[in-house]
Order: sequence, then structure tokens, then C-alpha cells
Amino acid sequence: MRPGDPTRFERPAHISESEWAVRVDLAAAYRLIARHGMSDLVQTHISARVPGRPGNFLINRFGMLFSEITASSLLEIDSEGRPVDPEVKRINYAGFVIHGAIHETRPDVFCVMHAHTEAGIAVSALEEGLLPMSQWAMLFYNRLGYHGYEGVALELGERERIVADMGAHWAMLMCNHGLLTAGRSIAHAFYLMYYLDRACRVQLKAQASGGRIVIPDPDTCEKAARQFEDDPVPMGEREWPALLRELDLIDPSYRT
Repeated sequence: MRPGDPTRFERPAHISESEWAVRVDLAAAYRLIARHGMSDLVQTHISARVPGRPGNFLINRFGMLFSEITASSLLEIDSEGRPVDPEVKRINYAGFVIHGAIHETRPDVFCVMHAHTEAGIAVSALEEGLLPMSQWAMLFYNRLGYHGYEGVALELGERERIVADMGAHWAMLMCNHGLLTAGRSIAHAFYLMYYLDRACRVQLKAQASGGRIVIPDPDTCEKAARQFEDDPVPMGEREWPALLRELDLIDPSYRT
């Protein structure tokens, strides 16, 4: 086999094919977030539903860097925030509060991503929020929630407000905190996170230039947003196989 050939990694016998496929894609998402400079040491989290077990989702072990996450290292927790593995004594509770809120109330959501990127935090702290000043930002035009800062998300009472502020959107700025995206698939959620962060980065660069920012008219912004939505290929599905090929060439150990 070629070096980096992902086919050499075998699925553990006690995990179904469908769950293992989710675990591999979720581990890849962690590695990609790290590779693109969107991780925060051992903080933040990405989750995905467990096939066949409604209410349960997979998430990272608290204390692992995103760059070392593997398919087998992911934890399964139930709708009450309890690890399915009795040997696991502690989870990142903020991860349960944030992700559990979305998974419980949005059956259309398969994957939730939360990130503390520099650009995302900066734009989330601006009164004007994300401006429709770039094609990347048009993806989120009138399609972005805003959730006010309440401290570290450790209180279950905040879940109702997270859900209300997210609404039917697929992305949200958590003010003074960071970014959150949700997707019908892991690929969808990653696609949104990647471009939300890039939209924030380019906005900050434009604002720092001191020049006058040109904002297209509302009809044009809405047209662009709908063009993204009307693409016959679901968001992220075109890019995801290429991203996995890149990871497999660099370090396919996420598949273990």
C-alpha cells in the first residue's frame, strides 16, 4: 500500500459501518478546523448525531487537541449529557449545553460546529456584526443569527435563548464569543464555518484599511444568497471529497 493510503485502517467490529463513517468524517472535520487555523487549544467542539440512536451525538474528548482527534477517540453522549462509556468521567459541559440545544430542537441538523476564531470573535463584538461586503458574506445575508454573551455556556437555561437566537438559520455569531454553524451533514457545517470565518477576516481587513466600504444593494445581496442556496449540489458536498484526499496525503491517522 502507498504511504498515507487510508484503506489500511479497519473499522472496529463493535461499531456499525454507518456510525464509523460518521466518526471518520467528524474526525476529519476536527483535523481540518485545526489545519485552517480555526481551533483554540482544547476548547470548542464539533458534534454529529449517532446513526440509529436519536438524541445521542458524538463529540471530542475534553483535553485533546483538534489535530490529534481520531474516529475512535470521539465520545458518544446522550440527550442528558451523560457519556455512554462509563469509564469517561468528564466532558466539556459547555459543549453539551451548546450542541445539545441545537440537536434537541433542530431535527434537520446533523452536525454542529463551534469555533473561537480571532476574526469571528472580533466581528461578533462589532455592533454592526457581519456586513454583506464580500461574496463570502453574501452566503449569510439575512441568514445569520446573533446570540448575546452570557458568560461561559455552562447553564442549561441558556439553551432556550441559543435556540431562539439561532432560529431556522444555519449559522450564528455568538457575540463576544465566536462562531456557530449547523449543517445537514458534516460537510455542510464545515463549508459554512470555513466561509463564515473568511467573511469575517476580509471584513476586518477592509475596515482596517480605512477606505470606504461599498455595500451592494439589498436585492443584489439577496440574489447572491439565493444563488448559493439554489446550487443543485448541496453546500460542502463538492469540496468534502477533495478535503479528505488532502488529509489522507498529509496524515490519514484521523481514520483510526
